[in-house]
Amino acid sequence: MKKLLTGTLLATLALAGCGSDSNEAGTDSSSGGSGEGETSTIKVGASNVPHAEILEQVQPILEEQGIELEIETYQDYIFPNEDLDSGEIDANYFQHIPYFESQMEEHGYDFANAGGIHIEPIGVYSQEYDSLEELPEGATILMSSSVADHGRILSMLEAQGLITLADDIDKTKAEVSDIVENPKDLQFETDYEAALLVQMYEQGEGDAVLINSNYAIDAGINPQEDSIALEDSDSPYVNIIAVRSGDEDNEAVQALVEALKSEEIQDFILEEWGGSVVPVD
Repeated sequence: MKKLLTGTLLATLALAGCGSDSNEAGTDSSSGGSGEGETSTIKVGASNVPHAEILEQVQPILEEQGIELEIETYQDYIFPNEDLDSGEIDANYFQHIPYFESQMEEHGYDFANAGGIHIEPIGVYSQEYDSLEELPEGATILMSSSVADHGRILSMLEAQGLITLADDIDKTKAEVSDIVENPKDLQFETDYEAALLVQMYEQGEGDAVLINSNYAIDAGINPQEDSIALEDSDSPYVNIIAVRSGDEDNEAVQALVEALKSEEIQDFILEEWGGSVVPVD
């Protein structure tokens, strides 16, 4: 199955999803919830870790406001946007801003960024080497096939002094062809699904593997302890709540974002993942 429904069942008096014009969630402007005796719902698609786990902490907060948060989990990066576009879900929480923007450009999605929530620093992992400095000449570097991640990865490797990118490019969109200096003659293999990189690392394939923190954490890998290099926490690759354009002003969506940015949830993120997931202001 492409996804697993993990959220609460809809109440009998639940209104339709927040994308509906006639039964918009959060119709009571004073509370962000619905009228007395009624419950509004918002269905959010999310990656298992950390996104769905964070949303589970938000469920009781929204319930107090008369909003049922239904969570639908995904194992990939394609279906959450397809389902948001089709109206099957009301929002999603799995992607960072450059990926979000590239998907809108590629597929013509009419989405809006309802708010940034956290950063998951990307890490470099190796079964054989303990630091980037130890990587040998001609080392093979395995990375995601997602072009939206290439600029992030290459910028990180540039910051670590392994490569130099051309000056006249937008480095968030950098590709391997934009490398102008590569002293160790690193060999980049870029045709792997992001979800498979953990397995490749565990099997010892490649000299180093770039893994997104959500996949690493989901596999029991601690980015802070197990990586040989980790992206700075001030990364611009902020994970966001994405909605269809126009729904960013929906009261249920605003209540969701406000809850995710609350001190309670930010403290949970820091305590649960110890810096491997970092909340943003």
